[in-house]
Amino acid sequence: MLYGAKLILKTLLGKDHAGRNFGVFPDDTFIISYPRSGSTWTRFLVANLVYPNERVGFANLDQLIPATAVCSRRALKKARRPRFIKSHNYYDPRYRRVVYIVRDPRDVVLSEYRFILKAGKMADGYPMEKFVSEFVNGEIGTYGSWQENVGSWLGTRGENPNFLLLRYEDMVADTLGELAKLATFLGIKAGRDRLQQVADRSSADSMRAMEKKESEAWVVTKGRRKDIPFVGAATAGGWKTKLPGSCVAQIESAWAPLMQRLGYELVTNAASRTGAESMLAALPASR
Repeated sequence: MLYGAKLILKTLLGKDHAGRNFGVFPDDTFIISYPRSGSTWTRFLVANLVYPNERVGFANLDQLIPATAVCSRRALKKARRPRFIKSHNYYDPRYRRVVYIVRDPRDVVLSEYRFILKAGKMADGYPMEKFVSEFVNGEIGTYGSWQENVGSWLGTRGENPNFLLLRYEDMVADTLGELAKLATFLGIKAGRDRLQQVADRSSADSMRAMEKKESEAWVVTKGRRKDIPFVGAATAGGWKTKLPGSCVAQIESAWAPLMQRLGYELVTNAASRTGAESMLAALPASR
């Protein structure tokens, strides 16, 4: 009873977090990924595409591209239409138009480890092997495991024309090419010069500079450690030198079929196909 009263009060005051409980409009577009897979970068790209005459930064990112994890239901309801909403939610049938960003889970776990350290929710020196076990078991956060989250979207929407799959690694290697796909999906006509401008305004260097100036203006970084940046190296394949071999083997063994289907090369013998292969066979290949 008391919990319900507190929730109602938070909602009335606009201090709740929308999560999965908010009204969806027919013209909404969702930017979705498993955490630490490039969704913030994609939010900057979308914001700079959609609002070319506005300065996009961490201070106004949640107003331009609201996030379900930090914005209230009231704020989402008031957001300008059509809405572009960022979320880490696993499959929700109400989300009709979706941009899904996927990243190699071996890099995701390193980024997630660093982010949790930044948030002060884990002690320095926490064993990576233990963290990876928790990561594989879906015990980090509330969005399921990497495979559960990614698979829930690919398995249900993979061939739908209103679903765009972007690989973080392709976005790093060919930013303009992937940005052109994104612009086309969003119905935005943009020549090479405009795409280059969007890419420059959303670059890792630009985002790092803004983070230094605006970290206390954004709820995700406010009051958190400054010695660990939110914007990382923005590269692909860091796991090859930074992730212990036993951790690589554990991730590959757990998720080999889905990783291979998405084009992520396996490097350990432990990553053999399992009974999960038949379940994942219907998932579309990365485009």
